[in-house]
Amino acid sequence: MTAGSRGDAAPYTGLGHGLARGGHEVTVVTHSCFEPLVAAAGLGFHPLPVDPRAELESARGRALHRSSTGVGKLARMVGMTRSLVGRMTDSLVAAAGAADVLLLSSSLAPVGHAVAEGHGLPSMGVYLQPLAPTGEFAPAVLGTRSLGAAGNRLAGRAVNVAVDQVFADTTRALRARLGLAPLGSRAARRARERRDWQVHHGFSRLVVPRPGDWRPGLDVTGYWWPYDRDAQLPDRLREFLDAGPPPVYFGLGSATVPDPERLGGEVVRALRAAGVRGVVQRGWAGLSVTGDDMFTVDEVPHSALFPRMAAVVHHAGAGTTAAALRAGVPAVPVPVQFDEAFWAARLVSLGVAPSAVPLRGLRAGALGAAVRRAVTEPAHARRAKALSALLRDEDGVRPVLVAVDRLAGA
Repeated sequence: MTAGSRGDAAPYTGLGHGLARGGHEVTVVTHSCFEPLVAAAGLGFHPLPVDPRAELESARGRALHRSSTGVGKLARMVGMTRSLVGRMTDSLVAAAGAADVLLLSSSLAPVGHAVAEGHGLPSMGVYLQPLAPTGEFAPAVLGTRSLGAAGNRLAGRAVNVAVDQVFADTTRALRARLGLAPLGSRAARRARERRDWQVHHGFSRLVVPRPGDWRPGLDVTGYWWPYDRDAQLPDRLREFLDAGPPPVYFGLGSATVPDPERLGGEVVRALRAAGVRGVVQRGWAGLSVTGDDMFTVDEVPHSALFPRMAAVVHHAGAGTTAAALRAGVPAVPVPVQFDEAFWAARLVSLGVAPSAVPLRGLRAGALGAAVRRAVTEPAHARRAKALSALLRDEDGVRPVLVAVDRLAGA
């Protein structure tokens, strides 16, 4: 069960396919717009009613751009999500009716856990970000620098309280509907933690080492790559790639921006100043570029495109960050919001990116300089290639399969 953007759905197609190969029947419960992704992986599908792109393009979604800080955007997102989660409850309850085990993303874990309890089902978390409080770094969703060990833990607990508030009304009503004893979201979270409720995290310890102060049951397994067998690029894109040196990709994935035309112009100027060709993804932002040295694409498989790039400029969402690391090419992160600044900082610290260029206030000069460094300083390419080789040796699905086997047989 997962909700959110494309990046909140795609990794579970690979995880689900791996579980299916391990002998399980897998159904992905997520938004209707992602059904083609799920179907391509040969998995069952159960739709959720909310359209995430429509919500981001609504007045409430556009209001997120008015908050300049991670805390401000988180507060706005909490308010927006609180009003949406209740609309998904019926579908979540119905989907669980035929299940033996529930695997819950962080975006639906509190309500999903109540659904599991109401159906008498075992459950576990399958998260794409490190969300449990730790003294080793500030909460990923805030995108802030370290606040010191004590400050990091305090901030992490504060984020948990905010998340609990998102689900409080829905879980209260859901527990009553399912005949469960009254239990607030915060109390339910503490109960899960006391039982060492298992959470697998779909990223590599080479990128984010498991914090030493995490409780038992919180594991870092390795990446769950989106299902991408026989991934192909469109003919016209392949012709563009073959016609010259490797270009630089620019994409914001599912992020939206208030002025896509202005941003597209800045991107073109930056890439040309760096002396590179460009492949720009239209994405949910609606970007578009023109010129013989530029190519606009819609959704294309990252696994087929990124290895052919000289560098990848991206919004540093968890999924795109993983795809760029997998490709073994340098990166320039342009974080937009929430956990993206966290992943951007990790890319810089790993040596695969020269610097981060936050999207807010982005100008061609700063972006062009970062791109130039990414494609001309050999250390970034060497480190990206070496890290990619190590990531390919990891099997992030196997620990989850072992856990599901155990839960299904309980």
